[in-house]
Amino acid sequence: MKRHVILGFWLTLLAPLAIEAQTSFDEKTTTASNVRLNVTNLGTFGNAFRGYRSASGNPSCEYPAGSGIEHLFEGGLWIGAKNSSGQVLVSTSAYDAPQGYAPGRGGFEFTASPGSTLDERSSLFDNRFFDPAAVSHQDYTATFTDSNITIPGTQIPINDHDRPMNVVVDMETYNWNFTFTDFLVIVNFKVRNASNVTYEDLYLGLWNNTVVRNVNVTPAGAGGAAFYNKGGNGYMDSLNLAYCFDATGDPGFTESYIGQKFLGASDKNGFKHPALDSVFNTQTGLWDTANTFNVNYNSWVFNDFSADFAFPATEDQRYRKMEEGLEDDPCWDDPTAGNCGGTTIQALLEASGNRSDLISAGPINDFAPGDEIEFSFAYVLAKKNEDGNPNTDNNRTQRTNLIANAGWAQQAFNGEDQNFNGVLDPGEDNDGDGQLTRFILPSPPAIPRTTIVPSDNQIDIYWADNSRNSIDPISNEKDFEGYRVYLSRQGFDVTGVQNLAEDFNLIAQYDQAGNGLFNETGFEAIALDEPVFFENDTTAYVYKYTIENIPNGWQYAVAVTAFDRGNPESNLESLESSFLANNYRAFAGTLPNPNMEENLPFAYPNPYYYGAAWEGRSNFQEESRKIIFANLPKRCVIRIYTVSGDFIDEIRHDENYSGSDIRWFETFGAEDASENRFSGGEHAWDLLSLNSQIISRGLYLFSVQDLDSGERTTGKFIIIK
Repeated sequence: MKRHVILGFWLTLLAPLAIEAQTSFDEKTTTASNVRLNVTNLGTFGNAFRGYRSASGNPSCEYPAGSGIEHLFEGGLWIGAKNSSGQVLVSTSAYDAPQGYAPGRGGFEFTASPGSTLDERSSLFDNRFFDPAAVSHQDYTATFTDSNITIPGTQIPINDHDRPMNVVVDMETYNWNFTFTDFLVIVNFKVRNASNVTYEDLYLGLWNNTVVRNVNVTPAGAGGAAFYNKGGNGYMDSLNLAYCFDATGDPGFTESYIGQKFLGASDKNGFKHPALDSVFNTQTGLWDTANTFNVNYNSWVFNDFSADFAFPATEDQRYRKMEEGLEDDPCWDDPTAGNCGGTTIQALLEASGNRSDLISAGPINDFAPGDEIEFSFAYVLAKKNEDGNPNTDNNRTQRTNLIANAGWAQQAFNGEDQNFNGVLDPGEDNDGDGQLTRFILPSPPAIPRTTIVPSDNQIDIYWADNSRNSIDPISNEKDFEGYRVYLSRQGFDVTGVQNLAEDFNLIAQYDQAGNGLFNETGFEAIALDEPVFFENDTTAYVYKYTIENIPNGWQYAVAVTAFDRGNPESNLESLESSFLANNYRAFAGTLPNPNMEENLPFAYPNPYYYGAAWEGRSNFQEESRKIIFANLPKRCVIRIYTVSGDFIDEIRHDENYSGSDIRWFETFGAEDASENRFSGGEHAWDLLSLNSQIISRGLYLFSVQDLDSGERTTGKFIIIK
């Protein structure tokens, strides 16, 4: 495999090396949902676009996955309270910093024990991280504290952190691959008072430096401040939801929102939420009608100390941001009130700028040593609901999807708490454990186990019947109804923004016959007479669907889903498993060639024109080209030469080829190369020499040597620029 050319290689390593000095720093990216959110074991979110400055390419908060649309520079947990003498203490896991997290940097005050990691677990039985304690399809868990004033395991002091609160935080993040929740990541914090001080007026917040741009169109950070100052912001207090959108940055390429939503909290006295008319106190067993718990929203620009959006430079100022919200200012929605200057705070927020968002909740009192409180927030992503107007309108119609997705985030949190009062009422104990369980969602049938077999101008799809026995956790019934088959449009990967949620087309549906629901087609048309088994796979595949007339060499996304019949009694529509969690990239092409004398290998397209239709736009354009050698034996060596005999490159091929040896598949293919499916007799080449040099136009020769038979043959192709 040839190396990719990385410009400025050593400079890009500086930020990652600084982070590695923190021996307990660990980060991962969510992959179960359609959101690629960077999470660390220190309570920070997003990676300050480090992934684009280094060779990793790891996104910060990308949605949809693979689109290049980023939504977050960095974010993190804020905790503030007053001690017994009324002194304010504030600890933050992330804070405004142009370069993001670094060990010892002020505002990044939480640390973990040396060797600590961000652990993963899954509720999916066939996942290698399966754990009965898992909440979602992919949980990340970590424990960290603000108690240390130096980075554990080092002598690095944490700037401006000489008054820790001495709290310990257990953090869990949840994301699911359901189609109705694949746009959110829930963050759950359990905060324990490990000090000898009782805190009053405690607030806990989620701070984020949101920025919505398409890094495939405008590289991350390009133009400095100009990259970050195009965002508009807002807050919907009825939903406890702060949000950001691209007002003027990449029109047509960033039609989406990122929101951060407060879901609920609890302490030793019971459940907390501003929407409650009365609160049940678990200590007294009485209902309290004096609910003082509130959610606040604030926004500011880094180092801007103007009155409207003053940057909080001190602990007292940061606490004030958590304690008082902009939505309570008379100028929030009334331009004639006070000294509003004829405009509203909402209008100022919606204009282009580079702002931070803070959503905080409280107060909680009597937080004594050993006490624990729990807060839940959600990152909610959504596509703009297109109404023909520009993003700057930011009207409620454009926010329709964001509002709906925020509702699913709240439903995910509510779980068994169907009437949302914080108490387990009769009929709500769906899992029978006698406790109020949150984060329980209605569930579609299990994802069908699927395998894809491409061949010449054809794609065969096989799947098992494992979905039939799925039990919905809410109704406790087997409610399987049928299957759906999806195929992406041709060129989905290289034209416009890649978004499988929109690029998939339903091409077939089969469902139960005789129950008066859906199409009642039955399954006879796709049922195999005998189960099919594949090498190194014990799954019995009992269904088959064939897609014909597929052009060779093009990438198609293929998926099979299972759906249920819904539950009219609970007003629940039919639910479908996620095609994003079960999609494969299929490339129709020639099968392994048993006889090169009768069936000569060839290259296509031939002649090859630079800018071929399947190449697309990339920040690595010269490294993302593709020509295909076809009619290859199972195992062979391909060698490319100039007509004068100069050696250009050598490619080793076998029938299990995955496309991992050239950048085109890294840029436009599946995130995981194991999800690429080829016919076995084709291999792509990036038109770069063995030393990654760009080759010139002209006539080229190639040879193919069968490694099993020793047979050799030659061919030629032309490159035209």
